Amino acid sequence: MSRIGKSPIELPKGVELKVEGNKVTVKGTKGTLTRDLPAGISITVEGTNVVVKRAKETNDLKALHGLYRMLMKNMIDGVSKGFERKLELSGVGYRAAMTGTKLTLQVGYSHPVIFNAPAGITFKVEGQDKVLVSGFDKELVGLTASRIRASKEVEPYKLKGIKYAGEYIKKKAGKAAKTAGAAK
Repeated sequence: MSRIGKSPIELPKGVELKVEGNKVTVKGTKGTLTRDLPAGISITVEGTNVVVKRAKETNDLKALHGLYRMLMKNMIDGVSKGFERKLELSGVGYRAAMTGTKLTLQVGYSHPVIFNAPAGITFKVEGQDKVLVSGFDKELVGLTASRIRASKEVEPYKLKGIKYAGEYIKKKAGKAAKTAGAAK
C-alpha cells in the first residue's frame, strides 16, 4: 500500500466532508471546495478521521492513491487554515501597490502590470516590495503566485525581478573583460 495514501487525515472541528457518488465536498470557515474522484478511489469518514482507499491493486490506482490523499488533506487544511505564498520584488523602481482589489506592479515596463484577484484569492502588499497571495485553495494560490512571478522573472545577471520569498537565484557573472595579451 502507498505509505502516504494509507495514513488517515484528521478532520478538524468546524470542517464538514460530504461524499456523494464520486464527488467530494469539503466545507469550512474559509470556504467550500469540491473535487471529483476517479473510478476506483473511495473516501470514508471514520469518526474524526478521513480515509482514502483504492478498490484494486492496479498500477494506475496505486499512483492515484497517494495523490488523492494529499489533495484531500490540502482541501481540509485550506478550508480550515488557508494557504499563502509570499513574493518579493527586487530592482530599482520596482514596487507593488493595491488599487481597490487589484494588484498594480511597477516592474520596469513602460506601463504598470495589473492583476485582478480571482474569486477566493486576496492580495496584501507589505511595504512596497513584498506581496502576499492568500486563499483557501492551494492550487489557485500557487497558480496566481506563479502568474505574478512570470510577469517579470528574476534575470540572473542583476537579480532584478519577482521571486518567491526564500527562493535562491544563482547570480551569473557578466562578460569578462579582454586581457591585454589576447590574440588579435
